Amino acid sequence: MSEDCASPLIELRGITKSYGEGQTAFLALGGIDLSIAAGEFVAVMGPSGSGKSTAMNILGCLDTPSAGQYLFRGIHVEQLDRNQRALLRRHSLGFVFQGFNLLARTSAQENVELPLLYRGEEAAARHAASRAALARVGLDGWETHTPAELSGGQQQRVAIARAIVTSPLVLLADEPTGNLDSKRSHEIMELLATLNREQGITVIMVTHEPDMAAYARRIVHFVDGLVSADERRMAEPSPC
Repeated sequence: MSEDCASPLIELRGITKSYGEGQTAFLALGGIDLSIAAGEFVAVMGPSGSGKSTAMNILGCLDTPSAGQYLFRGIHVEQLDRNQRALLRRHSLGFVFQGFNLLARTSAQENVELPLLYRGEEAAARHAASRAALARVGLDGWETHTPAELSGGQQQRVAIARAIVTSPLVLLADEPTGNLDSKRSHEIMELLATLNREQGITVIMVTHEPDMAAYARRIVHFVDGLVSADERRMAEPSPC
């Protein structure tokens, strides 16, 4: 058995997160244990204040735990400094947000190129990679359009192309269909499922919508800062 098969891609061990001090302290996460294998599609659900967004911020290296261990491919992320966490985000993680977060006066292709620009990629490589990423999300021919010229669903596709242009190991999606109508929501979920199935990208998605969570093969429920249920909907394909 290979090392990748023997160990989870992501492992949270006793993760806690508190804000404030003394009587005003708030415990957002009360001790999370969670393992995610490479190639999984995991939906994270829970009511407001359940800790799911806090957990996603820690997974995305946007926040640090108060205690516990976060292992990414065996690396103790909680021991990394700010610059090391930034490098992990830049090279291994892709992000998709509810609000798209596109630059308004910038073309689709230029929006997608941004992560590569931050990595110092040369222009020719950026152009080729961004066009390929847009084609993968069904936007071949839309490279020069600005967000104002695109529908909400198309804007989210641009955001997904931007997230996958660096070939991340993990795609973190925070309410990716929250600003879309039902038809566009299902189109985006079909796209995420395809990227997971055909490209092998591990997808971790926060959602409050059961019909969106149904696209995942595993649903983790948060309540009061703890994992209350972990439901595997069907057998995971072996990555080996």
